[in-house]
Amino acid sequence: MAAFSDYQLGIYLQGVAGVAPDLPMSYAELERAGSAAMDPAVLGYVAGGAGDESTQTANVTAFEGFGLMPRMLAGAAERDLSIDLVGMRLPSPLLLAPVGVLGVVAEDGDLQTARASAVTGVPMIASTLSEAPLEAVREAQGGTPGLFQLYPPADRALAESLVHRAEAAGYGAIVITLDTWINGWRPRDLERAYLPMLQGKCLANYLTDPRFRTLLAESGGTGGEAVVRLWASLFGNPTMTWDDLAWFRSMTSLPILLKGICDPDDAKRALDGGMDGIVCSNHGGRQANGGIPAIECLEPVVAAAEGAPVVFDSGVRSGVDVVKALGLGATAVAVGRPYVHGLAAAGQRGVEHVVRSLLAEADLTMAVDGYRDIAALRGEIRRR
Repeated sequence: MAAFSDYQLGIYLQGVAGVAPDLPMSYAELERAGSAAMDPAVLGYVAGGAGDESTQTANVTAFEGFGLMPRMLAGAAERDLSIDLVGMRLPSPLLLAPVGVLGVVAEDGDLQTARASAVTGVPMIASTLSEAPLEAVREAQGGTPGLFQLYPPADRALAESLVHRAEAAGYGAIVITLDTWINGWRPRDLERAYLPMLQGKCLANYLTDPRFRTLLAESGGTGGEAVVRLWASLFGNPTMTWDDLAWFRSMTSLPILLKGICDPDDAKRALDGGMDGIVCSNHGGRQANGGIPAIECLEPVVAAAEGAPVVFDSGVRSGVDVVKALGLGATAVAVGRPYVHGLAAAGQRGVEHVVRSLLAEADLTMAVDGYRDIAALRGEIRRR
């Protein structure tokens, strides 16, 4: 089986023929390229965070406080990055985090990302907020497993309908996002008064849902304004409590992961309530400012999970970040903004480039530092 590091070798071999990459190799350059390709309002939505964005920044810089101990002569000529995640055997620990505006970042952005998932074998967590229906997104992922992310709506029947559609479409797990029942204070979006869903965008999963359409008919509305008004009244459920875990569990036989867990006591309550795993995440600093960098929360959450899978999400910008999160105990690592910038810069090809670059860097880091598999990384991360 080819190593993920072979992506680097291929680039150098093309260089022998006088061909240099036409896509950036560093995140800083990728971010510049993607930013230049996006409409300013869309860029603000993608790149912006809550408040003065200090938590968003800290999510990224906090990785600098951790280092991997190199181990020489460790026989790491071949590396195995494969993992098991809630019944899915995956070739790598990388996931594409759910992003609800892919369809406005690029034409057919949800489907282009799903096709990149199919080509690379890296699962996509498909967002509830999408320009393409969840069934079409799943089909575009081909043989690569997929997960469906749910924003629990105020109407339980609508939530159940979306989950049952995800089951029927062949998704392998449900990821329930807990921290977005209300929009956080996001100055970049506020300055442009930009919320794409209020313009009728990214609502394909609602418009194709039989329960939503029934509610729309009952409201007496038919046009775009009625759709947006109904969506706004349903998006997010402010009354949810831990008691709702039983309802979550009753909706589906699929594995369920709760996204937004940073406290170990919350992780224990989630698993005691019948959930199958945790996504340790603070939404990349997008929803609330003034918090703790998510990577600082990872080890205690992993300890509290007592062997249950923990996906890490927030602030990941490089393959080295992926390795550090794995060394701190993450089962898998979800990346968000980097692949969105890749999508903006070059569509499906841009997403594939970002995924392969992240995996190549992670694989090469493990090779150089002497780690043959993910298990060997555990406990080898040091505070700087």
